[in-house]
This record gives sequence, structure tokens and C-alpha cells, in this order.
Amino acid sequence: MNPYEIVKRPVVSEKTMYLQNKQNAFTFEVHPSANKTQIREAVEKLFKVKVTSVNTMSCLGKSKRMRTRLPGMTAGWKKAIVRLVEGQKIEGI
Repeated sequence: MNPYEIVKRPVVSEKTMYLQNKQNAFTFEVHPSANKTQIREAVEKLFKVKVTSVNTMSCLGKSKRMRTRLPGMTAGWKKAIVRLVEGQKIEGI
């Protein structure tokens, strides 16, 4: 797979900002079938940094109430938390 297909977008929230500042860890939404090795290689190639560890988790879709009688669901997705070597940083996230 192409690195641009593996790493879809950064996840920006209060918790991910805390991880960036305190633990030098960045969070991305990734392709559901990508494994940790592919994610590591894609982040290193895209952002020119060294990765120390990758943690992944599958986030299930939530049920939502729609305007019709039928309930709806949001899509499930996969999240990766990538920790970088001390002193390196990804700019613009």
C-alpha cells in the first residue's frame, strides 16, 4: 500500500494534544487493514522522523438516532498512536 493510503489524517483532540506535548506521541487515523510495521514505515517516510513504537486500536461505530424510525450507525475506524524518538517532532499537526 501507498503511505498516503495507510495514514489518512491526524486525530486532533484535547487528549492527543496532551500526548504530543508530554509523551511525544502523535495520533493518526489509519487504513483498517494496515499493521504496525506498515504504519511505522509510512510515518517515517511521510514525515522524515524515527518511530520508537506504534500502538493501534479499532474504534467501533456508534449507534446514532436518525430522523427516521430506523437507527443509524457511524462508521468504525482504526487509530494509531505513534511515539517518536526524543527530540523529533512532526510540524503542522
